[in-house]
Amino acid sequence: MSYRIEMPTALDYFRSLVSGEGAFPLLEAAASLAQDEYPDVDVAQVLAQVDRIQARLTRRVAEVDDELQRLQVLNACFFEELGFAGNVNDYYDPDNSCIHLVLRSRRGIPISLAVIWLELALGLGLDAQGVNFPGHFLVKVNLSAPRQGQVVIDPFTGESLGRDELLERVSSMATPVHRTRHQDPDDVLLAHLAPARGRDIIWRMLRNLEEIYRAQGDGRRLAAVHARIDVMRETADQD
Repeated sequence: MSYRIEMPTALDYFRSLVSGEGAFPLLEAAASLAQDEYPDVDVAQVLAQVDRIQARLTRRVAEVDDELQRLQVLNACFFEELGFAGNVNDYYDPDNSCIHLVLRSRRGIPISLAVIWLELALGLGLDAQGVNFPGHFLVKVNLSAPRQGQVVIDPFTGESLGRDELLERVSSMATPVHRTRHQDPDDVLLAHLAPARGRDIIWRMLRNLEEIYRAQGDGRRLAAVHARIDVMRETADQD
């Protein structure tokens, strides 16, 4: 008697990641999105590559207890030494959402750069979170006392954003409805700086790809994205 062993598909693997219990595996789930276009992507190798960067950073902050200094070490390594930056020449290339390619080229879009940056920041013990800011994904680090505040960073450029610049960005994106509901600009800003969960980030990555493939009229790739969106919907009650 012969037995047929069916190997799990890329979609099966994705489902196992987004429906599992415990901490949401953001980096792994994000890296797995590339398997529709690049079936041979080894997600374990992607995780190992980020782990190597993490180990380098951990050695550098071994004697650093101050949160802000740890953040400065991270940003200097990520944006300056390693050269991660936004892909200004081909922003809507779907490869910008492929974590393994972003690690190779050091170029991506805000949300893919943020996924890698967040993994490293959390590994350094920073209270780091993604921010589903309108039009442009951001990251932030919450600082404990005595500083007691937050640092908001644009992962596309590595720049820290102050209150005035953030308000200007919100104002440029806000609809009349937003302006009516939120009279106080700081209330508007606070609402937009709410932390994004891991699932929220994957949702936004999938929506980005959906928009790109729809604009390109690429039905095959769009169907693959929709299959993953369906999985996200099916597992929504497991949050």
